[in-house]
Order: sequence, then C-alpha cells, then structure tokens
Amino acid sequence: GTRPVASLNRGFSAPVNLSSNLTSEDLVFLAAHDSDPFNRFDALQGLAFALLKDGARTGTLPDPKALVEAARLLLSDATLDPAFKAQALALPGEAEVARELARDVNPDAVFAARKTLRKAFAEGLGDVFAEAYASLGTPGPYAPDAASAGRRALRNLSLDYLTLPGTPQALARAMAQFEAADNMTDRFAALAVLSQHDTPERTLALDAFFRRFENDPLVIDKWLSLQAMIPETGTLERVKRLSLMPFFSMTNPNRVRALIGAFVTGNATQFNRADGAGYDFLVEVVLGLDGTNPQVASRMLSAFKTWRQLEAGRAAHAERALRRVAETPGLSEDVADIAMRSLG
Repeated sequence: GTRPVASLNRGFSAPVNLSSNLTSEDLVFLAAHDSDPFNRFDALQGLAFALLKDGARTGTLPDPKALVEAARLLLSDATLDPAFKAQALALPGEAEVARELARDVNPDAVFAARKTLRKAFAEGLGDVFAEAYASLGTPGPYAPDAASAGRRALRNLSLDYLTLPGTPQALARAMAQFEAADNMTDRFAALAVLSQHDTPERTLALDAFFRRFENDPLVIDKWLSLQAMIPETGTLERVKRLSLMPFFSMTNPNRVRALIGAFVTGNATQFNRADGAGYDFLVEVVLGLDGTNPQVASRMLSAFKTWRQLEAGRAAHAERALRRVAETPGLSEDVADIAMRSLG
C-alpha cells in the first residue's frame, strides 16, 4: 500500500526546530493535504528554505518543480482562507535565509537564489495568480474587517508575482491599481511592486505618491523606507540624495529610522555591498549622529551585529568599519558599547 506521511506536532505552537526524515515528496503531500493549517504552511516553507539555502551555497537553485506544484495545490484549494494562502505563499526573506545559513553568507547569492525562485513561481503559477487577482477584488467601499484584509493580502501577493516579468502589460496592471486604489493598503502594495522595476512607471508612481501625501509624516516615512530597500546598485546614492532633501533631517529620529534604518536593516545586498561602501556610509551617519542623538546612533550601528556570519571579504570590510568607529575619540557610551561588543 501507500506509505503514510507523518503530520508532526499537530496543534503544537512552541517555537522549536525539529529534524525529521520527511522527503520533499512528503512535504509536497503535506502542503497539499494536511488538515493542520500550520503544518501545511510549515511544509511549504520547509521546501522553500531547503531550495534557497542550497541555491545560495552553490550558486544554482535546485529544480523547484515540487515546490511550485505544492504552491499550486494550496493556491487552488477553495476551502482555505485567502489570508492563510498569502502567508503560506510568501517566500522566506533574505534575512531568514541568511540566518539559516549562519556562516559564509553572501547576500548577493541569497538574493539571486530568491529571485530565481520568485521567477519560477511567476512562470509556473501565472494562471492561478491571474485568476486570484481577478476574483479577489472587493466591490464597494473599503472595509477593514479580517475577511476583506485577507482578500487584499492575497490579491496584492498575486499582483507582485504577475508584475515580476516586467512586461508593459504587467506594469500597466500595477499602475492601474496604484491610480485607482481607494485605500492605502492597495495603493502602497502597488507602489511597492512598481518600485522593484527600474522603469518610468516607478518614477511616476513615487512622485505621485509623494505629492499626494507630502503633508503626512508617517506616510512619507513609509515612502522613504520603500526606496531605501530597493535592491539595486543605485540605491545607496538614492538614499544619500533623499537624505539631502528638505523633508529629511538627521535631527528627526523617525526620518533617520525610516530612510537609513530601512537601508541598513532591510536591504541586504546594498548595505552589504562587496566594496564596503554601505558600511562606510553607515559609519559616517553614526559618527555624525553620535554627538546629538547617541541612542539612535547606537541603534543604527547595531546593523553590524551579524557581520561575523558574512563571507570573508564582506566581513573584513565590516570589521574595518567597526574598528574605525571604536577608535574614534570622544564616542558616547552607547555607541562605544555597541562597537566594542560587536568586535568582541
């Protein structure tokens, strides 16, 4: 007969790491059929983590066919809540993968592996994402209830994957949502999708968003963070330009966290540039802030906390940057403490 597949720790919510001999085929089966929702989620995430770690280590992502098929079965299951589908189909982030790798981390390799897997999802599930996007629009005025929020979450995830190819049609769809949205969730989701594509649509949308919300500080903070996290080689210069704009001030902690904090904690490839430029930028910011706001300066410096996990070249740049801070005369106690503890 058919070999049974164990559904482990059913109803169990403790944060534990469990080793098992479940195969990728077992995980596909669990992702498609397990009656325990968390186990379905965990099976899908387990498949994704295994592929991403292998791809980041070797430079070549293993065949993602099994994961794509598991995602299709889950996405097509009409009995599942849209909010659950959105959570289950969100791939592990770069920071999560780096944490799993734990040593000799190359952020560019992690990003490349994740980009390849996202492309496989977009190509292999385009039809079901298109169906989800078309069917999940909520008619009538905006409603903040959980069911509507879940529909928006899955619809916006679908938009992200549908826009990934960057075709004129795909960009037009995202731009149409940005322009027609009657709520911040959908408008900002479309903006986030467009921000990943270096096209005229991105510039138009970013400018229009700023003009619409320039008098709302919290919303402009989100706008700054979004741009700081664009994974492109020009982002460091973009952050520097934004830091010189009249609406930005180093004396405003929220602005500093929104722009520079987002860059150093949410943009792994560009903060951890192979040439060390991202680290040098942070050092200048920290030393400039230390005299007026050592608490914020020390919090920014804590972005170096995982530098020992990086591959040798980046780790050397990070150590040099930390030593430059530690050896600066007249440091505040807060910044000196973070620098020395980071250096060990």
